[in-house]
Amino acid sequence: MAGALRVGASVVIPRADLSWRFSRSSGPGGQGVNTTDSRVELLFDVARSTALSPTQRARALQRLAGRLVDGVLSVTASEQRSQLRNREAAERRLAHELTAAIAAPPRARRATRPTRGSVERRIAGKKRRAETKRLRRPE
Repeated sequence: MAGALRVGASVVIPRADLSWRFSRSSGPGGQGVNTTDSRVELLFDVARSTALSPTQRARALQRLAGRLVDGVLSVTASEQRSQLRNREAAERRLAHELTAAIAAPPRARRATRPTRGSVERRIAGKKRRAETKRLRRPE
Protein backbone atom coordinates (compact mmCIF):
# COMPACT_ATOMS: atom_id res chain seq x y z
CA MET A 1 0.00 0.00 0.00
CA ALA A 2 2.99 2.31 0.33
CA GLY A 3 4.05 2.67 -3.32
CA ALA A 4 2.26 2.94 -6.60
CA LEU A 5 -0.34 0.38 -7.71
CA ARG A 6 1.04 -2.09 -10.25
CA VAL A 7 -1.44 -3.17 -12.93
CA GLY A 8 -0.12 -5.98 -15.09
CA ALA A 9 3.49 -5.91 -16.23
CA SER A 10 3.63 -2.52 -17.93
CA VAL A 11 1.29 -0.14 -16.08
CA VAL A 12 1.98 1.54 -12.76
CA ILE A 13 -0.67 3.87 -11.34
CA PRO A 14 0.66 6.57 -9.01
CA ARG A 15 -1.15 6.95 -5.67
CA ALA A 16 -2.06 10.53 -6.64
CA ASP A 17 -4.36 9.17 -9.39
CA LEU A 18 -6.38 7.11 -6.88
CA SER A 19 -8.99 8.56 -4.55
CA TRP A 20 -10.65 6.81 -1.64
CA ARG A 21 -14.05 7.11 0.03
CA PHE A 22 -15.00 5.36 3.24
CA SER A 23 -18.42 4.64 4.70
CA ARG A 24 -20.09 2.31 7.13
CA SER A 25 -20.44 -1.24 5.91
CA SER A 26 -23.80 -3.00 6.05
CA GLY A 27 -24.41 -6.40 7.54
CA PRO A 28 -23.26 -8.10 10.73
CA GLY A 29 -20.20 -6.95 12.59
CA GLY A 30 -21.03 -6.55 16.25
CA GLN A 31 -20.71 -3.35 18.21
CA GLY A 32 -18.17 -1.79 15.86
CA VAL A 33 -20.35 -1.92 12.75
CA ASN A 34 -22.14 1.32 13.58
CA THR A 35 -19.01 3.33 14.35
CA THR A 36 -16.27 2.23 11.95
CA ASP A 37 -16.02 3.23 8.31
CA SER A 38 -14.85 -0.14 7.01
CA ARG A 39 -16.51 -0.03 3.56
CA VAL A 40 -14.04 1.21 0.95
CA GLU A 41 -14.68 2.77 -2.44
CA LEU A 42 -11.67 3.21 -4.69
CA LEU A 43 -12.00 5.67 -7.57
CA PHE A 44 -9.74 5.85 -10.62
CA ASP A 45 -10.18 8.43 -13.38
CA VAL A 46 -9.51 6.37 -16.51
CA ALA A 47 -10.24 9.20 -18.93
CA ARG A 48 -7.66 11.61 -17.45
CA SER A 49 -4.99 9.20 -16.24
CA THR A 50 -1.43 9.70 -17.45
CA ALA A 51 -0.44 6.17 -16.33
CA LEU A 52 -2.16 4.63 -19.37
CA SER A 53 -0.96 4.99 -22.94
CA PRO A 54 -3.49 6.42 -25.44
CA THR A 55 -4.14 2.91 -26.81
CA GLN A 56 -4.65 1.44 -23.34
CA ARG A 57 -6.90 4.35 -22.34
CA ALA A 58 -9.06 3.88 -25.45
CA ARG A 59 -9.39 0.13 -24.79
CA ALA A 60 -10.25 0.71 -21.13
CA LEU A 61 -12.83 3.38 -21.95
CA GLN A 62 -14.47 1.12 -24.52
CA ARG A 63 -14.45 -2.10 -22.48
CA LEU A 64 -15.43 -0.50 -19.18
CA ALA A 65 -18.05 1.83 -20.68
CA GLY A 66 -20.87 0.25 -18.67
CA ARG A 67 -18.99 0.68 -15.38
CA LEU A 68 -17.69 4.23 -15.83
CA VAL A 69 -19.38 7.38 -14.57
CA ASP A 70 -17.88 10.46 -16.28
CA GLY A 71 -14.74 8.43 -17.09
CA VAL A 72 -14.22 7.31 -13.46
CA LEU A 73 -14.06 3.64 -12.48
CA SER A 74 -15.37 2.85 -9.01
CA VAL A 75 -14.51 -0.35 -7.12
CA THR A 76 -15.98 -1.14 -3.70
CA ALA A 77 -15.02 -3.63 -1.01
CA SER A 78 -16.88 -4.30 2.22
CA GLU A 79 -16.40 -8.03 2.87
CA GLN A 80 -13.80 -7.66 5.61
CA ARG A 81 -14.32 -6.08 9.02
CA SER A 82 -11.03 -4.23 8.74
CA GLN A 83 -10.74 -1.10 6.61
CA LEU A 84 -7.13 -1.97 5.76
CA ARG A 85 -8.09 -5.38 4.35
CA ASN A 86 -10.96 -3.82 2.40
CA ARG A 87 -8.51 -1.29 0.93
CA GLU A 88 -6.22 -4.13 -0.18
CA ALA A 89 -9.18 -6.02 -1.68
CA ALA A 90 -10.32 -2.90 -3.58
CA GLU A 91 -6.81 -2.41 -4.99
CA ARG A 92 -6.68 -6.05 -6.14
CA ARG A 93 -10.06 -5.69 -7.84
CA LEU A 94 -9.08 -2.46 -9.56
CA ALA A 95 -5.85 -4.02 -10.81
CA HIS A 96 -7.75 -7.07 -12.09
CA GLU A 97 -10.40 -4.96 -13.86
CA LEU A 98 -7.81 -2.73 -15.53
CA THR A 99 -5.60 -5.66 -16.54
CA ALA A 100 -8.56 -7.28 -18.32
CA ALA A 101 -9.65 -3.97 -19.86
CA ILE A 102 -6.28 -2.97 -21.35
CA ALA A 103 -5.30 -6.44 -22.57
CA ALA A 104 -4.63 -6.76 -26.29
CA PRO A 105 -7.54 -8.21 -28.27
CA PRO A 106 -7.28 -11.91 -29.12
CA ARG A 107 -5.97 -12.92 -32.51
CA ALA A 108 -8.61 -13.37 -35.17
CA ARG A 109 -9.64 -16.95 -35.84
CA ARG A 110 -8.61 -18.29 -39.20
CA ALA A 111 -11.34 -20.30 -40.88
CA THR A 112 -10.43 -23.95 -41.48
CA ARG A 113 -12.16 -26.88 -43.13
CA PRO A 114 -12.65 -30.29 -41.54
CA THR A 115 -10.32 -33.00 -42.83
CA ARG A 116 -11.66 -35.54 -45.28
CA GLY A 117 -11.16 -38.31 -42.71
CA SER A 118 -13.21 -36.53 -40.06
CA VAL A 119 -16.04 -35.92 -42.54
CA GLU A 120 -16.01 -39.59 -43.58
CA ARG A 121 -16.05 -40.76 -39.93
CA ARG A 122 -18.98 -38.47 -39.14
CA ILE A 123 -21.01 -39.70 -42.14
CA ALA A 124 -20.16 -43.36 -41.37
CA GLY A 125 -21.39 -42.88 -37.78
CA LYS A 126 -24.62 -41.31 -39.04
CA LYS A 127 -25.15 -44.23 -41.42
CA ARG A 128 -24.58 -46.75 -38.60
CA ARG A 129 -27.10 -44.95 -36.40
CA ALA A 130 -29.67 -44.78 -39.25
CA GLU A 131 -29.23 -48.50 -39.95
CA THR A 132 -29.75 -49.33 -36.26
CA LYS A 133 -32.97 -47.32 -36.22
CA ARG A 134 -34.14 -48.81 -39.52
CA LEU A 135 -33.74 -52.36 -38.11
CA ARG A 136 -35.90 -51.45 -35.09
CA ARG A 137 -38.87 -50.47 -37.30
CA PRO A 138 -41.70 -52.95 -37.72
CA GLU A 139 -42.02 -54.32 -41.18
